[in-house]
Amino acid sequence: MVRALPASPAADTPADMLQASESRLFTFSGETKEHLRKFRLTTSRAKEPQAVIYMIDKTTHEIRQDEDKTVYKSLEEVSYDLPDHTPRYVLLSYPLTLPDGRMSVPYVLLYYLPITCNAEMRMLYAGAKELMRNTSEVGRVIDVESVEDLEEIPGRLGSE
Repeated sequence: MVRALPASPAADTPADMLQASESRLFTFSGETKEHLRKFRLTTSRAKEPQAVIYMIDKTTHEIRQDEDKTVYKSLEEVSYDLPDHTPRYVLLSYPLTLPDGRMSVPYVLLYYLPITCNAEMRMLYAGAKELMRNTSEVGRVIDVESVEDLEEIPGRLGSE
C-alpha cells in the first residue's frame, strides 16, 4: 500500500520545494547561524571592509567557516586564503562612498567557483548557493572565478 504524504504548507512553489530540499541536504550548526547573524548586524555600520570565508564539509555537508574563523580586513587578505581548485562562499561587507557623497555598506555573497575545480565540487557548492544566500541574508550574489576577479569587486559594488 502506498500512502501519500500530506503536502507541506511551506512548499507551495518550486522555489520553496528547492529550499526545503537544500535544507535537508546541507546543514548549519547553531553556532554558524549565530555567527552569520552577528556578522551581518555588526558589519552594517563598519568603516572598513570585512569578509569571512565559508566552506562545505564534503562528508557531513555542513556549511561552516574554516577552523581559524578569520575575519578578513581586505579583499587582498581574502585572496591569499582562497584555494586554487575548490569553491568557497565569501561573505563581504564593503563600505564605500557613493557618487552623491552618501555612505553605503553593501553586504554580498561572493560565490568563488574557480574554473579548475572538479565537477563534484561544482555541483556540491551550486546546490547550496541559494540556501547560503537566504541563510546569510545578503543583498546579492556575485560570481567570482579567480582571485584576480576580486580586484573588480569594489567597482562592481559602486556601480550598482
